[in-house]
Amino acid sequence: MSMTGNTLGPQGGLGEGVKALRARWGWIVALGVIFMISGVIALGSVVMATQTAVFVVGIMMIMAGVSEIFTAFSVKEWGKFFLWLLLGLLYVAAGVIAFNNPLLTSAILTLMLGWALVIGGVVRGYIAWQVREAGKPWGWVALSALITLLLGAMIIAKWPYSSVYTLGIFLGVDLLFIGSAWMGVGLALKNKKD
Repeated sequence: MSMTGNTLGPQGGLGEGVKALRARWGWIVALGVIFMISGVIALGSVVMATQTAVFVVGIMMIMAGVSEIFTAFSVKEWGKFFLWLLLGLLYVAAGVIAFNNPLLTSAILTLMLGWALVIGGVVRGYIAWQVREAGKPWGWVALSALITLLLGAMIIAKWPYSSVYTLGIFLGVDLLFIGSAWMGVGLALKNKKD
């Protein structure tokens, strides 16, 4: 089998892709800086960032609903057709609600996020217990479980007031992490030796 052409060999594939990216390391770092600036702006105005997050969720739900509706027309059986059509219409309706009532949508999404974090914390706690029983290092898993559980409990305890800012904080922090990751990739490409 040859290691050239479209394979991941020394003359093509991944190596050539990395070389092409290395030539554009500055653009990758710039993208990281843009993400980080966006994260700082989002954290500076968490209410606006929450509304932006709800707006994006609304767009995604409408797009998913339209896709489901188009898929319904390719289904051959009437029962499945109506099920796909109903799902699509529900997605579109949820997207329209997100646009028309962003406060309600952010309240629902924040409550769901809080409960998801609580459940995730409980599951991680169970995993930490299982790892501990097996005699393996479990401290970091237990710490992660505790932080996740407490974060979810705090969001739920402050709900519905937390729905005004929680999604914006999550968006801002996420943008900061994405930006730092892109900057790290760009700088690593710059410093990579052949």
